[in-house]
Amino acid sequence: MASTLDSTDSTDATDVTGRDVTTIAYGTCHHDCPDSCGWIATVENGVAVKLRGDPDHPFSKGELCPKVNHFIDRTYSDRRVTTPLRRVGPKGSGEFEAISWETALEEISAQLHIVIGAHGAEAVLPFSGAGNQSVLAMWFPYRLWNALGVTRLQGALCGAVAGAGVAMTNGTKLALDPEELAHSKLIIIWGSNTRLTNRHLWPTIEAARTAGARIIVIDPIRTITADEADQFIQPLPGTDIALMLAMMHVIIRDGLQDHEWVAAHTLGFEDLEEHVREWTPQRAAEICGLAEDEIVALAREYATTRPAAIRTLIGAEHREHGGMFFRTLACLPALVGAWRDRGGGLARSVGSWTDLAIDHDALSRPDLLGTREPRVLDEVRLADILTNTELNPSVHALFVWGTNPMVSVPNTELLRKGFERSDLFTVVHEQFLTDTARYADIVLPATTQLESVDVTPAWGHLNLGWNEAAIAPVGESISNAEFHRQLARALGLTEPALFEDDRAVLTAALPTIDIDRLRADHRVRVPYPEDGRPFGDGVFPTASGRVEFVSEELRALGQPALPTYEAPSEYAPEQLERFPFRLLTPKQHARFLNSSYSHLPKHQRAEHQRAEHQRAEQGAVEAGPYLEMVAADVTALNLSEGAMVKVSNDRGEVTLRVRVTERLRTGVVAIPWGWWGDSHEGGVANSLTSDRLTDWGGGVAYSDTLVAVSPAL
Repeated sequence: MASTLDSTDSTDATDVTGRDVTTIAYGTCHHDCPDSCGWIATVENGVAVKLRGDPDHPFSKGELCPKVNHFIDRTYSDRRVTTPLRRVGPKGSGEFEAISWETALEEISAQLHIVIGAHGAEAVLPFSGAGNQSVLAMWFPYRLWNALGVTRLQGALCGAVAGAGVAMTNGTKLALDPEELAHSKLIIIWGSNTRLTNRHLWPTIEAARTAGARIIVIDPIRTITADEADQFIQPLPGTDIALMLAMMHVIIRDGLQDHEWVAAHTLGFEDLEEHVREWTPQRAAEICGLAEDEIVALAREYATTRPAAIRTLIGAEHREHGGMFFRTLACLPALVGAWRDRGGGLARSVGSWTDLAIDHDALSRPDLLGTREPRVLDEVRLADILTNTELNPSVHALFVWGTNPMVSVPNTELLRKGFERSDLFTVVHEQFLTDTARYADIVLPATTQLESVDVTPAWGHLNLGWNEAAIAPVGESISNAEFHRQLARALGLTEPALFEDDRAVLTAALPTIDIDRLRADHRVRVPYPEDGRPFGDGVFPTASGRVEFVSEELRALGQPALPTYEAPSEYAPEQLERFPFRLLTPKQHARFLNSSYSHLPKHQRAEHQRAEHQRAEQGAVEAGPYLEMVAADVTALNLSEGAMVKVSNDRGEVTLRVRVTERLRTGVVAIPWGWWGDSHEGGVANSLTSDRLTDWGGGVAYSDTLVAVSPAL
């Protein structure tokens, strides 16, 4: 029951006369990426032979990234899990035997009945992510979990904090359509590596520059985007809010605020004026490691250039004060009246607009809970959840799909102890034997996007995309939705909503969209203001109807009502003495997507060659992560390029080679994020990272991490 949609674009191997048939299928990339590109798959005799970008896609315009250009190789990889597997060795050993789907479902349903009977439904935990951010793949499975009343998770590893932070200033997560940057005369890219992680937006930014715009990048690491900017500003990690407050100080001190717009559309300006008076450029410069005149010039240019836009995404939310970062950042456009102009304002995610087309309740059916109120825990604290002996009941059954928590969740070494528990029954629905799947009791084969019908929303543009199944499932793979249908049946459940087919679910989930039209056109643009400004009329959905420089809602949450800078708790003096380096774990891979692709040899070699800027023979390339340090720090530790070092703190340690770089500041080191643990001598970047919760929004402070570096013995 993978899909009951009639197949006009999908592939049959032969026609009724037995002749070979070549067909094409239109799809949408499902990765957790703002670009959500359109693609066209060519299929011959039932086999996908070519994947290219859809030239008619209004955002990606026919280009795919270096990762997805090789998606067919991923689909047919000899490393694919193509049959259900049962663990036969110790957890983590990766030793499995093949079993049938019937046997797998029997064992899973039996274990679920045992766990629920002994401990209650709250002892069961589903854990999913955006490995496939399509509608059915992400949300249909929760029909089953709602029907069972299991423990649920709140917050998110990525995305939630940025939206929650902006909402405390503007009353909503909505922001400027990023394609409107074409009209900007100043674009400040703050904490985002656009050329790498949002590559299809870069031509829009370049077009703006051709028309006279200046591009400023603010980031604690010199990225490939910073290399292409007109100006690069590099504050120390975790100090951006101090820089924003000093900008406000200069703007108000010099009378550069938009007096008329501020008076008409903001709340609390007088309080803000008093609050930032102490945030002189000198004070911020000392905290940020910047020059005073650099801060003054930035503030004046931002306040006097129209239209001026700030572009950010989610990278900066991964701090203890991540919500405050975005809350403070959202105050800047209001202070200078940037929302007055087309091409002005704050460009963030537009996923909230795409979500308006989706009825999430129709997808996940929370009504199946009835009157029950399930236990709710913090998603980012999975390591603590699985090892907390005081949790009652403890989690005894874990289901994982669409994510690889042993690479993507912080505090990995504590998480490893949780996965090693003999009393934890773990099921992983996956395409490959990931670091997480190696700890599973049962691994089930999952389809790729080329094998599944779905609808894929975007959070970097306004197009909702259709995805046609181009080929039949490889091996015994089934989709996330179909797995949960089959599990519901194996459990003996009879609720009809648990067995609805793909078409029925998509029709209910997209009530304002004609499914047949969407499929025929391959995409639909969701409604959005023509000039890209959700606040063009100056009305904001806050309690006051204005931008709130003072937030009573934050005060009620126990947070500062005004934009406030606080140093991360982990940066306490006693901690800095023990662990003197600030660790960044950036996404800097052209050929990885989070933890996807980093296990595939071709992508590992290509990534290593890119990073080394060399054309080595494939067999001569040593793949794996590394520790970036500036030359001064390498010399101070009596190290050299290529030396093996131990990077450590109280959470764990990782052994890596040193790479000398000019991309960082003194006292700052970086480990590229996304490599699996089996790709090098041990540990992953998240073996070291903080799992402290953000101030609000339910995120995690990955980037507030301190480490020590010493020679490996």
